[in-house]
Amino acid sequence: MTVVVGYLAGRVGPSALHLGVRAARTLKTALIVATIVPKAWPTPSMARVDAEYQQWADRLAADSADEAQRYLQTLADGVEVSYHHSAHRSVSGGLIELVSEVNADMLVLGSFPGGRRARVLIGSTADWLLHSSPVPVAVSPRQYRSHATRLTRLTCGYSATSQAVDVVRRCSELANRFGVPLRVITFAARGRTMYPPEVGLHAESWVLESWAAQAWEMLDRLRTDGVVSDDVVLQVVTGNGWQQALDTTDWEDGEILALGTSARGDIARVFLGSHSGKIIRHSPVPVLVLPG
Repeated sequence: MTVVVGYLAGRVGPSALHLGVRAARTLKTALIVATIVPKAWPTPSMARVDAEYQQWADRLAADSADEAQRYLQTLADGVEVSYHHSAHRSVSGGLIELVSEVNADMLVLGSFPGGRRARVLIGSTADWLLHSSPVPVAVSPRQYRSHATRLTRLTCGYSATSQAVDVVRRCSELANRFGVPLRVITFAARGRTMYPPEVGLHAESWVLESWAAQAWEMLDRLRTDGVVSDDVVLQVVTGNGWQQALDTTDWEDGEILALGTSARGDIARVFLGSHSGKIIRHSPVPVLVLPG
């Protein structure tokens, strides 16, 4: 059992390494830093071109390992770290093969460097993995740092529906495995166009308050039904938009936000709803997406 971090020199920086070390230390397991390079297509070409491509791929893998080692020298105290590189038709496919091969507990990725507003920006590789990985996928926010040496609390994002109760159970099991406290939280955001202007903001506020009251009822039911214990913190957080809702939430240093997903049959392993995507983008803490 291990934690796998996907890493490529010069792309996403050390944020994923910071998160990977804390996850490995929390799980008391090893860390694998994996670099997957594109595999050459088997088309007729001159031997010289093939040799140059292989040299480039080898250099990219070596540079990635060297760069990661420099970061991890001061980060990974007490964590066993190894480095892996391989060629594959796709980076996502190569990472999933490795995850299955080493029986990994978790796959950790960094946020894509672009974007001005999103804290967690999902690139095409991460997006594919979020929908296909057989193990939980953790994504670090851009420029993620933490003074905590391990994960300190798991917050479970709960949609306050009966279908999401199983997600809370899975989060509870995961928190026990991590050895950290569990918090269950429901986010509600006032949309930009909840009602036309002539209706007035008071109507939007009333709808939001009514929905929050219903969410509290669903949260209380988790406790009365024995889904969570009495020491689990339950919260409803509302805001004028998803960013404000996430910003007004109290977060601990070293916290991770877990989100559940819905099954999507043979098309993909999971389906992330529109609300999940918005929560991921605006989260100031790492996000852990549980497979369906």
